[in-house]
Amino acid sequence: MTRRRFVGATGGVAAAIALQQASAMTPGGLRLAIVGTGDRGILDWGSSIVQSFQGRVRLVGLCDINGLRAKAARELLGIDAPTFTEFDAMVAQTKPESVLITTIDATHWRYVVRALELGVDVIVEKPLCTDEQQCQRILEAQKKSGRRITVAFNARHEAGASRVKQLLTEQAVGGIVSIEAHEYLNTTHGADYFRRWHHLKENSGTLLCHKASHHFDLVNWWLESRPVEVSAWGELSFYGRNNPFRGTHCRSCPHKGKCAFAWDINKNDAYRKLYVECESEDGYLRDGCVWREDTNIYDTMSVRVRYANGVILTFTVDTYLPYEGLSFSFNGTAGRLDMHDFGAAGYRNQELRLTRGGSSQVLPERTGRAAGEHVDADLSTQELVFGPQSGPDPLHMRADVAAGALSSLTGIAAYRSIERGGAPVKIDDLVRL
Repeated sequence: MTRRRFVGATGGVAAAIALQQASAMTPGGLRLAIVGTGDRGILDWGSSIVQSFQGRVRLVGLCDINGLRAKAARELLGIDAPTFTEFDAMVAQTKPESVLITTIDATHWRYVVRALELGVDVIVEKPLCTDEQQCQRILEAQKKSGRRITVAFNARHEAGASRVKQLLTEQAVGGIVSIEAHEYLNTTHGADYFRRWHHLKENSGTLLCHKASHHFDLVNWWLESRPVEVSAWGELSFYGRNNPFRGTHCRSCPHKGKCAFAWDINKNDAYRKLYVECESEDGYLRDGCVWREDTNIYDTMSVRVRYANGVILTFTVDTYLPYEGLSFSFNGTAGRLDMHDFGAAGYRNQELRLTRGGSSQVLPERTGRAAGEHVDADLSTQELVFGPQSGPDPLHMRADVAAGALSSLTGIAAYRSIERGGAPVKIDDLVRL
């Protein structure tokens, strides 16, 4: 069930040590409940917990507004934890020490705040939130409760990301002046966001929150600075209304014989069990038409971010390209660092190049996890959250709730700027950090 995504995002975990202590003190491991039993919660987090963290983590409850899906998730995981459709009931009956939140992005904040109110620590998938009001509520609830929030970013755990962090820490290209970043999503990966609930801004905060929060967190982490002002532009130029025909979902579509984006969800056994066989309860169609006219997110985005230390980031995302990839270039006072990672059918091109003093060199091949393999970054993230304390953290892989807030706020400021015709939006005007 692994899916290739070119950058993940790492587990922002100010609370990692405390979680590990709780695990060590609790027979059977940390008592963990999951709310949101779809792909991310079950096929990524849940399966890893069951297969790799037995004895350290114990799943004590599964919750989803779709009760059929929660039961299907329990069957897929092969566990006997009870299932719930009400979050409060799950917490009351299973008494978790921490809850993992993997619901639709726009609902993260509700479960974060409620868990804190109930005295439970939180692990939440990125993005932390999808608008400024949600962010403010989370920050206030965390301060009031004193409980811990872990935001799961896995991109810091991708092999090239940590190497870049090391080089920038060593000032390999001097002081950073500007960064150019580009994400290239192909018509498999990119299109899938337009099949799912992400295609509505009210669910995902656009891909500037859902997807780009990976990259905004990386830049915040690499620079050890915070964004202060964002300008952005975005268009829906390929998917949605930009097609002469459409349906509701692929299985029933009269056009699937001629549509290049037709997808047979029933070929994926886990998806069939989690989604197709559970549609009767909430009507959610996992194989939704990428040409739906109500789609209101952007498939073409350009963002400019000014940081407190004076660095300027230029970032673009396109979701309909013939290949997949990611590119970051750092312009410094003493040189330039380029990280490129591209792939398509039949080839893969990865390069980390350092240019300074009139010479340019490709740095030695990356080691460790295969760059860009989402499952490896996920496992590394989970090891940081659930595993034993590994000692010093020289690259500051662990992040606190402020890191989750700032990555989300960058995306929020970006889509607010688009709504305002590209006018700049200041982060401090959105929330009281």
